[in-house]
Amino acid sequence: MALRLPGGGVSTVLPEPESRPAAGPAATGAAGPRVATPVSVVMPVLNEERYLEQSVRRVLDQHYAGRVEVVLAVGPSRDRTLEIARRLAATDRRVRVLPNPTGRTPEALNLAVRASRHPYVVRVDAHGLLPPGYLTEVVRLLEATGAANVGGMMRVEGDNAFGHAVARAMSSPLGIGGSKFHVGGEPGPARTVYLGAFRREALVRLGGFDEHFRRAQDWELNYRLRRAGETVWFTPHLAVTYRPRRTLRALARQFHASGRWRRQIVDHHPETASFRYLAAPVATAGIVLGVLLGLGALVSGWAWLHVGWLAPAGYLAGLLGACLSMGRGLAARSWLWLPVVTATMHLSWGSGFLRNIRR
Repeated sequence: MALRLPGGGVSTVLPEPESRPAAGPAATGAAGPRVATPVSVVMPVLNEERYLEQSVRRVLDQHYAGRVEVVLAVGPSRDRTLEIARRLAATDRRVRVLPNPTGRTPEALNLAVRASRHPYVVRVDAHGLLPPGYLTEVVRLLEATGAANVGGMMRVEGDNAFGHAVARAMSSPLGIGGSKFHVGGEPGPARTVYLGAFRREALVRLGGFDEHFRRAQDWELNYRLRRAGETVWFTPHLAVTYRPRRTLRALARQFHASGRWRRQIVDHHPETASFRYLAAPVATAGIVLGVLLGLGALVSGWAWLHVGWLAPAGYLAGLLGACLSMGRGLAARSWLWLPVVTATMHLSWGSGFLRNIRR
């Protein structure tokens, strides 16, 4: 059954959970401790043979006191992802595999949530690694705070010199902005969190993830939760490991797509625009204009057009200066990658934001 979402997107109406969590934190009564509320872990999966098994094992090894199921929505992968997913399901009945024909993340999430059975829904990416005790803690916070979504930080960990540079840039306000889930902050209500653990009834009520937004669909959902009067709760001590892209080309494509879909968020929810989202596109436009003016000076002979070179030169000087501080403690090869990685993130995101996507 389809549901029209604010902004025009279409999602799927999700069925009610099989049971509802008791209100308030877990308590011990005359009959002994209350059984922990069952949890469904949902994973969108596509081309994840490198990390999928490790990610699923981290969920299954949580030692959570209640029932746990893992629902994998697997897209048409080009590697051994489906084979690995089926093997995991065959060896542990807590794991189920669903086909996601489109391969897109929001459709995968809605398929997995619709197939899930429990009152709490925890999103985990197939290249993410949950820390020990994560499920226990997010359930405790959901019940203690009454929030509709609880989450923490993205702990970016690379596995080579390039990856270490990406990790440092993505964990810095200069690289990707000042969101709490990237750089940390005090626990409390927030605009968004990394991944998240949801009250399923809130997902049902809002219609799930808007399937128009191929990127940033989690941010958009959290925005709708807050607009509906719900709380999104951030806590810095919950940190899920994230594996960054392994090549410069893949990183550029990721950030270009993220910028394009962030533009869609701003177009459909103009009140969400902020300096943090506009800084990269403004810098990108300024650099491109400056270079064009400088090249115009070389062609036309109009010396005053050389002033345009101030824009790229100023950006480069500021970037190198910031990287001197941001790169402290990095190995030499990673430090050399750092300004390249950071500039790629800025300019790819900015150019993506400046493009338009037809709704």
